[in-house]
Amino acid sequence: MKDHEISSNKLSPTVNALLIIDVQEKIIRPIFNKDLIIKNVKKLLNAYQILEENIFVSEQNPLKLGGTIPELLPKAGFRKIEKMEFSLAKIEECAKELKNKKVTNLIVCGIETHICIQQTVLDYLKKGFEVFLISDSMGSRNRVDHEIALQRMTKEGAILTTTESIIFELCKTADRKEFKEIRNIIMS
Repeated sequence: MKDHEISSNKLSPTVNALLIIDVQEKIIRPIFNKDLIIKNVKKLLNAYQILEENIFVSEQNPLKLGGTIPELLPKAGFRKIEKMEFSLAKIEECAKELKNKKVTNLIVCGIETHICIQQTVLDYLKKGFEVFLISDSMGSRNRVDHEIALQRMTKEGAILTTTESIIFELCKTADRKEFKEIRNIIMS
């Protein structure tokens, strides 16, 4: 096992990155359960901005599909990556930045689960990243596509979790000064 690998599937506070994949106006319209997904991505983003750094937002063909839903854009300190590739892992500027920041754990949310998320996750797993799928912060147009993609990615080694679970895992303790703010985000 390499030094940076985490054998217990616990998050390390110094090597995480949040990937918000393609939560764009035109793509999200037909997504199954889109209101819950938007609400959960927003909670995850708000908590992550308090607890962590390293946020990457991708946009698939933004000239045709529009930009990220404004309420799901981080306040500051994030990297926006426009792409035509379905897999974010194939974008060189993203790969370089992850390497420079020594990121080893990826927390993934967005749309669509069976297309851009799945291709991204499978590619990052092959590159040795630990990948956490935030199952209630991602979706597809059809529920079956979402479910089968989750199964496929977990079979390949991704770790399935939920918005609330990952937020508490990142927070680690109720003694933390930010805990009240985090609790308020979760309860919203």
